[in-house]
Amino acid sequence: EKKMKKSLESLNNAFNKIRTGRAHPSILDSVTVNYYGQETPLKQVASVNVEDNRTLTVSPWEKNLMPTIEKAIMASDLGLNPAT
Repeated sequence: EKKMKKSLESLNNAFNKIRTGRAHPSILDSVTVNYYGQETPLKQVASVNVEDNRTLTVSPWEKNLMPTIEKAIMASDLGLNPAT
């Protein structure tokens, strides 16, 4: 039973990463940012919102993190192109 729950959880995570042509904040769940020397999930250092069907807006709580966040998104191999 535990194995089945783990398998279903893994499948749900994979489904969340499927690109459907519509932007969804969960696409960035796997992105981590170097925050004061510690790898931190993006959602803990910034808010991620849907601007329109194809655009996500990332608003960091500390403006000096913007270049670091852009590098992390580009390095994440998600096929996303950050624009400031």
